[in-house]
Parts: sequence; C-alpha cells; structure tokens
Amino acid sequence: MVQSRKRSGGEIIRRLSSYLTIERKEFVALDAARRARDPFKLLIATVLSQNTSDVNAIRAYRRLSGSIGSSPDKIANAPLRDLKKAIKPAGLFNVRARGLKELSHAVLRNYMGDLSWIYTLPLCEARKRMIELPHVGPKTADVLLLFLARRRTFPIDTHVNRVSKRLGIVGERASYEDTRERLMEFFPATKYLEAHLLLIGHGRRTCKARKPLCAICVLRDLCPFPREHPELLMAK
Repeated sequence: MVQSRKRSGGEIIRRLSSYLTIERKEFVALDAARRARDPFKLLIATVLSQNTSDVNAIRAYRRLSGSIGSSPDKIANAPLRDLKKAIKPAGLFNVRARGLKELSHAVLRNYMGDLSWIYTLPLCEARKRMIELPHVGPKTADVLLLFLARRRTFPIDTHVNRVSKRLGIVGERASYEDTRERLMEFFPATKYLEAHLLLIGHGRRTCKARKPLCAICVLRDLCPFPREHPELLMAK
C-alpha cells in the first residue's frame, strides 16, 4: 500500500516538476495573464481555448489582439466577418465569434467593461458573477480567479480531471465541484497554480487519454491505474 507521506500533494508536485517545465507558450491562460493583467483579456483567451488546443487558442488570441483588439468595446463593435477571420485558428469560428460578441456586450452592459471586481469581491461572489456571464462556465471562472487574482480555487480541465481520477485522488464519478474541492484539500494552497499546470502537462505528455505511458510515469508507484491495467507497464 502507498504510504500517505509519498501520496501527498507536495510529493506529486515534486515528482511532476522533476520532468516537466511549465512554459508560457503551452498554456493560453498563462500566456494571456503574463502579457496583460486585464481580466477581460484573459477571459477572451480562456473562452477561445474551449474545445481546442492551447496552441490554436494562442494563435487565435494573438490574431484577434493584433487585428481587432481584445477589449469588450472593440469586440462588440467589430464586424462579425472580421471577428471570424481573426479567431479562425481556434476552430468553430462561426459559433465562437457570435459567442464573443454576446459575452462582450454582457460585460459592457453589466459592468461597463470592467471586471476588476474579481480582485476585491469575496471568492464565492466573484465566482458566481463570472459564471452568470454568457459562455463562462466554472472552469473559465476559476482560471481567471486563480491566474490573475490568485484566489484559492482550482480549475478542472479535461487533463486535470483525468489525471486526478486515475491517481485515485477523487472518485471516478466525482463532479466538477467535488473534484475542485478535493484537489484544494489535497494540494497546498500556495501551490494551486503550479499543481494545476503540472497536472495538465502530465496529462498531455504522459497520462494521455487513450494510450497512457504508465511504464515511464514518475507517479506509477503512487497510482492505482497501472496496477489495474498491467499491460500498460509493458508498453513501449
């Protein structure tokens, strides 16, 4: 049985950071947050990353910023055809363009284009307001609150969800909120951002959805998944 000391969040962070380097170019939210401390810009970048790769989202976000601008008034007033062209690298550009316009109008109408309240409102209230915006779900809200405001929350994307369940940190049927709350208990509060990025990197490179590389995984002795699927330890 795995010792609890080794199974700690801190140990998992240590092991993952031994082989993973967190690079800005691989994470659209990290790239956008470090380019500008503007909640709306990060919001747009995160929405663009929905159902596509971060690489494609970064390309779309930079094209949007360069050709139209990434402020709510610029997006709200841009011709739809120009908006579609700018964000084409992200895919689904017809649907995304209309969604970005709807979101921009809502931010202008409800908050006069200013989302700086994410820094000052209590976490639950800020999170609730974010989720009330069109095309913003819990993960997108949590990304803004963690990456920019450094609030104590933990975004759960598809990689974080898969890795945490394979590791047995959460149950297979755990909901988004169950997983978020459990990971906030499991990892040190000061390490939420690092843990989030490392779990994503691990999910992309090693703990893949279809062909996980259990034989070379730095967490294999802590993880029940390869014991349940021993054939993965033999895979090259």
